[in-house]
Amino acid sequence: MEEIAPEYDVVVLGTGLTECVLSGYVLSVKGQKVLHIDRNDHYGGEAASVNIETLFKKYGNVKPGEEPWKKYGRVNDWNIDLVPKLLMSNGELTNILVSTDVTRYLEFRQIAGSYVQQGSGLKATVAKVPSDAGEALRSSLMGLFEKRRAKKFLEWVGEFDQENPSTHNGLNLSSCTMKDVYDKFGLEPGTRDFIGHAMALYPSDEYINQPGMGKESVDRIRLYVNSMARYGKSPYIYPLYGLGELPQGFARLSAIYGGTYMLNTNVDEVLYEDGKVSGITATMKERGEPGDGFKFTTKTKKIIADPSYFPGKVRITGHLLRAICILNHPIDKTDGNDSLQLIIPQSQVGRKHDVYVAMVSSAHNVCPKGYYIAIVSTIAENEANHHIELQPGLDRLGKVEETFLAPPIPLYEPIETGEKDQIYISKSYDATTHFETTTDDVQDIYRRSEGHELVVEGLREGTNLVNDE
Repeated sequence: MEEIAPEYDVVVLGTGLTECVLSGYVLSVKGQKVLHIDRNDHYGGEAASVNIETLFKKYGNVKPGEEPWKKYGRVNDWNIDLVPKLLMSNGELTNILVSTDVTRYLEFRQIAGSYVQQGSGLKATVAKVPSDAGEALRSSLMGLFEKRRAKKFLEWVGEFDQENPSTHNGLNLSSCTMKDVYDKFGLEPGTRDFIGHAMALYPSDEYINQPGMGKESVDRIRLYVNSMARYGKSPYIYPLYGLGELPQGFARLSAIYGGTYMLNTNVDEVLYEDGKVSGITATMKERGEPGDGFKFTTKTKKIIADPSYFPGKVRITGHLLRAICILNHPIDKTDGNDSLQLIIPQSQVGRKHDVYVAMVSSAHNVCPKGYYIAIVSTIAENEANHHIELQPGLDRLGKVEETFLAPPIPLYEPIETGEKDQIYISKSYDATTHFETTTDDVQDIYRRSEGHELVVEGLREGTNLVNDE
């Protein structure tokens, strides 16, 4: 059992990625004394990676006496993410991994392709997302004249410099809408779709008419382009053995800097003084040990937690739909790639939210050779027929060996900032298949809890994270 100190600067509850990044990188490395607790006996929380037996028992409606997972080989050859997320190779999370040297505990592989769908049903086309002016000219997503307009747009994005008005093309990105930008270049609706959803990675069209979104949108597109340029196949990378490796990497980092981790530990009570948190009482259940476990009380001035620890301090903003599918073939029309992200923009299928498909395979040590794991996700828009809402993504998969349809998952966000009682709560993972929204939440919690911005170092020149042997 780890030693319990009488007081900590911060107590962190839950070992999801948001909490582990804050515990390991933001707090422990910067010299704060951290106690990190999880009621589960494993790292990752809602973002854990599980073996195929666990997945069947969680979502597969297994009948007594049946063991259907055995047909798929050894259970521990499977590391299936419950939350499908990919890392932008130049994104904030990658910068954090490199700047803290958490990468010493992890190996990465490229995601082989980034795709977008145009149209729906039998008329749908799937094509690689163009990432520069040259690819725009070769793309099957656009006609000849539109290719030229897209080429000019991407050249302008690459040359844009906020400090140099001569590169602004008459646009004030600090006040204009993204519709103004698209109109300036005469881009067609289909082109706007793949730029906004597959490059800028907006989950809906709400951004288009919001004043001042031009600068943010261009920054997002540049991040995509620069991430694509780093390794060439796609802008995304992914850890070998699944996303569950990421929280554990930050846990190791926290331990190096003196952080204390306690799994299988229940929080019995949160203590307050004058309306602010002052400590917790908790019980650690020792594995295999009889009795009530080890009970302790410790003081703290601050708590960071996932939403499940404070249900009265969060509200539901929607419900996430997700289907985890096992395939024995790559997805059709995606160049036979062993991994990919496919975004189906909401306007293409008559929805208000995009549909996402993320696929990984044995190349990433998450399943035996010959198998692929594809996860389809979106935000619920109806109270029933959730399988139908995922259908645009499921249609892309072809024949599926197994489908694990998760029940609608509530999406939570904190009701208050946390500054009054010093309890700072993270948001739920959304439907997107990338980590940019998660790192936005890390930045936001740090800003609220520490009172200033979190500055993350960029990637050092020549840094190479992927092992594609």
